[in-house]
Amino acid sequence: MSKEVESPAGGEVPKAQADKSVPTRTETKDELAPTAVPDSVPHSMTRMTIARRLTESKQQVPHFYVKGACRIDALLSLRKRINAKAEVKTSVNDLIVRAVALALREVPDANVSWGEKAMLKHQQVDVAVAVATPRGLVTPIVRNVEQKQPQEIASEIQELASRARAGRLKPHEYQGGTVTVSNLGMFGVEEFSAIINPPQSMIFAIGAGKEQVVANAGQVEVGTLMNVTVSVDHRAVDGAVAAQVFAAFKRLIEQPEALSAA
Repeated sequence: MSKEVESPAGGEVPKAQADKSVPTRTETKDELAPTAVPDSVPHSMTRMTIARRLTESKQQVPHFYVKGACRIDALLSLRKRINAKAEVKTSVNDLIVRAVALALREVPDANVSWGEKAMLKHQQVDVAVAVATPRGLVTPIVRNVEQKQPQEIASEIQELASRARAGRLKPHEYQGGTVTVSNLGMFGVEEFSAIINPPQSMIFAIGAGKEQVVANAGQVEVGTLMNVTVSVDHRAVDGAVAAQVFAAFKRLIEQPEALSAA
């Protein structure tokens, strides 16, 4: 007579069946092999500063987001006309930087920084432009953008970006600013949200222009649309003010003649 064992439910099952209910597992050679050790790359001072500041921003700054699409066909035509008679070639991003500055000049309540005891209202628009470098993201600043023509902006951004990649920027050239433009459109990114760079209150995240079917005055046509997301510090800028800035920016992009006006 076979020996019986107690089942988990309180009954009895044959010992042979009980032994089969707990199968043994044999580890393979691959499972016993140690995992590859990752390379350890010490953080640069730039990378550590970026990590600290962006962590503080995301933890301490109440972000909200304003999103929309801008049609850029007229902007592309303007760029083509400017470059036809200019030595320094103007990029779409250069025109976007100027549009941001003119929008903030039009809505000065958005050209501000939050202070612990007072709101800081800036008298000029200094636009930081995000530049990827081997040491991490750097944001050199173009000062008084609202007073500069596209060719001036293009020349200054090219020079600042070159020195940023070489690690030769001076502190005053990347500290401060009143707003940032971060453009990933050249990488094919269609839409993203960026983290505010304190003490600034806004950052414009620019996506790639993409041809799409659009409706215009009751007619269907193909247009080039660019997605834009504005991250806003709600302590300093209310939703209605942010919406006004976005509306002004969208108008300047879609009716861009003012971008090349003196």
